[in-house]
Amino acid sequence: MTRHPCPHPRILAAGVSAAAAAILACLTTPTAHADGAEPVVPPGSITKPSPPVEIDGQDPELRLADGAALAPAKVLDIKSVVEDLGGEERREDTNSDVKFALQAEVLFPKDSARLSPDAHDRIRAIADEIKAQDAAKVRVFGFTDDLGSSAHGDVLSKRRANTVHQELTDALGAGVAFEIRGYGEQYPIADNSTESGRKKNRRVEVSFPREDAG
Repeated sequence: MTRHPCPHPRILAAGVSAAAAAILACLTTPTAHADGAEPVVPPGSITKPSPPVEIDGQDPELRLADGAALAPAKVLDIKSVVEDLGGEERREDTNSDVKFALQAEVLFPKDSARLSPDAHDRIRAIADEIKAQDAAKVRVFGFTDDLGSSAHGDVLSKRRANTVHQELTDALGAGVAFEIRGYGEQYPIADNSTESGRKKNRRVEVSFPREDAG
């Protein structure tokens, strides 16, 4: 497993100095998205971060230069990303959410929504994390690459999301509300002009709130 930096879920920035800003820039892990494109996310998959704490701009401990003032405080939504070496499974942790992305090839045969033998253990492991976070709502979103018709991708991605939802339901039992959607070729996270990129885009994402997000 390869772990990216910045595992701490919350960093508060007050704009005190250029040095502090540089440190925060080093700590920030960028959001995954297709090369050369702005990051895009499906509706319903982002939770608004908590407001920043109040900082007294007159506090002598800040030692601001004469005439200087604090920039507006803000919360940086730091993301911790863990991905296995083959890229088959990816986990993202932010202030408020946990998201797992599983490539379709490790869950399903080609052009199928029937789970492969090894897929059950992978999904059950995600169910264990949902229990650990005591999550009451889970989002299951399916995606495809841009090969074939858009309509076929929409149907296949929804069928695959439904299959993962059923496996999670079997593992979790009652008490969890699900949102299940199939987005087809929408919201790619990699370049669809290459096979390696299309492989990343063929995925099912399972996301849910963190226990300490309130």
